[in-house]
Amino acid sequence: MRLLENRGTRLPALALTGRSRSGAAPDLPGERRIGVKHDFEYRFREPPCAPEELGGRPPQYRRSVEDGVLIERDLAVAMRDGVRIYVDVYRPAGETRAVPALVAWGPYGKHGPTRMDRQFPKAGITASLSPHTAFEAPDPMHWVPLGYAIVNVDPRGAWFSEGAATYLSPEEARDEYDLIEWAGTRPWSNGKVGLIGVSYLALSQWNVAALNPPHLAAINPWEGWSDTYREVQRHGGIPETSFWPYLAERWGRSKTRVEDLAQETLEHPLFDAFWASKLADLSRITVPAYVVASWTDQGLHTRGTLEGFKRISSAHKWLEVHGRKKWAYFYEPQSVRRQQAFFDHFLKGLRTEILDWPKVRLEAREKYGAGAIRTEKEWPIARTRYTKLYLDARDGLLKEAPVAGEASCRYEAGYDSGARVQFDFRFERRTDLIGHVKLRAWMAPQGANDMDVFVVLHKLDAAGEVVPFAFYAQFEDGPVALGWLRASHRELDPERSTEYQPVLLHRSEIKLKDGEPVPLEIEVWPSGTRFEAGESLRLVIQGSDFKKPDVQAPKVGSIAGLPQTVRRSPLALHEASVNRGHHLVCTGGKYDSHLLVPVIPE
Repeated sequence: MRLLENRGTRLPALALTGRSRSGAAPDLPGERRIGVKHDFEYRFREPPCAPEELGGRPPQYRRSVEDGVLIERDLAVAMRDGVRIYVDVYRPAGETRAVPALVAWGPYGKHGPTRMDRQFPKAGITASLSPHTAFEAPDPMHWVPLGYAIVNVDPRGAWFSEGAATYLSPEEARDEYDLIEWAGTRPWSNGKVGLIGVSYLALSQWNVAALNPPHLAAINPWEGWSDTYREVQRHGGIPETSFWPYLAERWGRSKTRVEDLAQETLEHPLFDAFWASKLADLSRITVPAYVVASWTDQGLHTRGTLEGFKRISSAHKWLEVHGRKKWAYFYEPQSVRRQQAFFDHFLKGLRTEILDWPKVRLEAREKYGAGAIRTEKEWPIARTRYTKLYLDARDGLLKEAPVAGEASCRYEAGYDSGARVQFDFRFERRTDLIGHVKLRAWMAPQGANDMDVFVVLHKLDAAGEVVPFAFYAQFEDGPVALGWLRASHRELDPERSTEYQPVLLHRSEIKLKDGEPVPLEIEVWPSGTRFEAGESLRLVIQGSDFKKPDVQAPKVGSIAGLPQTVRRSPLALHEASVNRGHHLVCTGGKYDSHLLVPVIPE
């Protein structure tokens, strides 16, 4: 392996060759990687945005000192195939002792073109961040005085780094492996490297940690999906049409070529080798892990982060799940203190508060910005009492006992109809619902051979008003939880499915017969909510997304660090609907439609 540091070279931009959109084309350096074989072919495209448009500067090594922090910009690091990527390193100036490194790996720009606190005012970020803070990454000016080096990376094909960009791929994981080994063997390094960051900076951690680089000592995946197909691109088999295309543009700032995710998504509608390549083998992860998830990223990171914690093999692992806005929570002082306690222990060998941490720390949400903290020994919680609440179409209620009389209700299925059916359950005593939820619903299309079914759970206060929660990073009108299913994707994976979590195969489409009810097993993403006596749980079944963007919202300009074509409020949307006619919901008698909820005993 050749890991080099180039301090003075200014590289010319690589010329674009071959086809600009898709299909086979002559390789750029690094498009073919040693030892990586696939049963599919990557597609590449010209980048949608040039780095210069968003403040990027061609790489040229620079060295400066600011407030006691030595800053080295545009260090060139050679990967095992010779392709060079660029990093910025922040470390203590004049420090003679070796320090551990924290690596932030993501495609958003190591130089920090996105000022999160200014550009996303609804995100609620109150921490004072330095201009050196990259998107969803730690603030170097905070961490370096604590005795750490921060390494911000532009991966292969991102910004001015060489090679063609692929995303969440085995090739990218190998590059990150090489970068970890580079960081762990610098003269200033103590030989221990940690990974930190939100979203993409967490997703990449799953992939590289499964390779177990020798110098990787600890990871802190802070809200990152782990199954791109199931958790982002195809919710329940329904194509996601807003956020996934947004990401393809957001990630694609380059001077070379980038993976054509749009074309690949069209070519791979079912789960196959392509999507499997973006799925880390979580069981191979053994490094200590502090995993942070939220109940609020329904449709993005919630499920995958919890799956990551559940399936990794680390002997030392901790889980925290909160109900707040994810970016703000990452930078809150108490969160940063816990991050430091984790890394101080595993990267410096210090005795810290982590020795007294519970294995699992959860927030039982009460309303927006308020909740009770619970400590547990495992996830999912072993003593969970999974309880069936039966749907009754006669009165729109959820009931603890099976419903004897058959009945049905229906709603207009069109994506823009706004129609729905709903069922309520009123709690007689304080109840915490924390964990996985499953809806088993007997349903039939009327006027179609398929259905896109959207499930929403709400909390109602004692007066019957909806209680809103934080949602994604910027919204305050979120639900308890969401679920989705395209009925033709209903075939279950028998090896992975459980009583409380149906997992879909997505290997084929099985169409419905018009008017014929079938049982649908719908995964509702995990959540944690407290209900007081007199408050209610509402189940909504409808034919469209829970939340849609303001149609009048202006598009983002370069002032926000985003391409002109990107929406201001990226949400998971599913506008390529198969819905026609009506959807019929059958309850009672032989139609054992029910909602399975996770009751946590006091």
